[in-house]
Amino acid sequence: MQNKENILIFGELLLRFSSSEDQFISKNHTVSLFPGGSEANVAASLGQWKLPCSYVTCAPDNALTKSALNTLNELGADTSKTALQGDRLGLYFLLSANGLTSGQVVYDRKFSSFSMIRPGTIDWDCIMKGHTWFHWTALTPALNENTAIVCKEVLVAAKKNGLKISVDLNYRNRLWDYGKEPIEVMPELVQYCDVIMGNIWAANKMLGTHVEENLNRDIIPEEYRLHAETSAQEIFKLFPNCRHVANTFRFMDNPKHNLFYGTYHTLDGNYISKIYETNAVVDRIGSGDAFMAGLIFGLANQENAQNVIERATKSGYQKLFVKGDFGDGSV
Repeated sequence: MQNKENILIFGELLLRFSSSEDQFISKNHTVSLFPGGSEANVAASLGQWKLPCSYVTCAPDNALTKSALNTLNELGADTSKTALQGDRLGLYFLLSANGLTSGQVVYDRKFSSFSMIRPGTIDWDCIMKGHTWFHWTALTPALNENTAIVCKEVLVAAKKNGLKISVDLNYRNRLWDYGKEPIEVMPELVQYCDVIMGNIWAANKMLGTHVEENLNRDIIPEEYRLHAETSAQEIFKLFPNCRHVANTFRFMDNPKHNLFYGTYHTLDGNYISKIYETNAVVDRIGSGDAFMAGLIFGLANQENAQNVIERATKSGYQKLFVKGDFGDGSV
């Protein structure tokens, strides 16, 4: 089916440094470098699937930026609208070789070009011409008060220009360190969204929806689907613009293990994907972003509801076997 959507994606371009060993600082090992960032990861997947998309960020005019943007261009994402200014790219350090253990990320994003962005930096009305969909994530307003204000600025412009709006409720507690809790910031921004993706715990943290305290990895998927349905119904009531809610459920029993499935909710129905499980994970970074990209792709192509969640979940699962932040275009 030929889609009529053109996706505009906004967020920070990052460089990822990964250790070749489980300990980042040691005597004899190498470090791998990958372009990344949640929003760039989504753009990379959509570009490979030939869904028209543009990726907008703010980054310094240097060789590292150009190399990362060229990679995205080669994958099919238009990066020509990037604001080249400031002095440094945001970085993050993955202290294990493949992100297979938790608590292994160190961010170095303060004073990056993107984190220093101010309202009025980008002419959103101009950039949005020709686009029908705007995607952002909770990582941007997590950085500081100014990036939160810029999010409000672009969301107002997107709504004014008639774009569909999607958000990924990425929650990173290490980023929310400027005196604001997510619940103080996110509801004002999420009110503009047509599509909300995350999980039931992130929705609780950022939007104030209810979540049971005793939920754990041993809860069966069908029971989690019911909890997700309740959470989605709360979201629909709190945010009347929202028409689509999706959740990932990802559990790990050991570094190589992943149990992965998703749920999708509309005002008319609730759906759960196939359950995937593996003990051969290669790189878990970016799997949620690949899920988000699959969700956007399915909705953009007006696939039926079950196919939407199956596509999103399979995309997220396939990313577990791809090194680096970007997926490889598998569906």
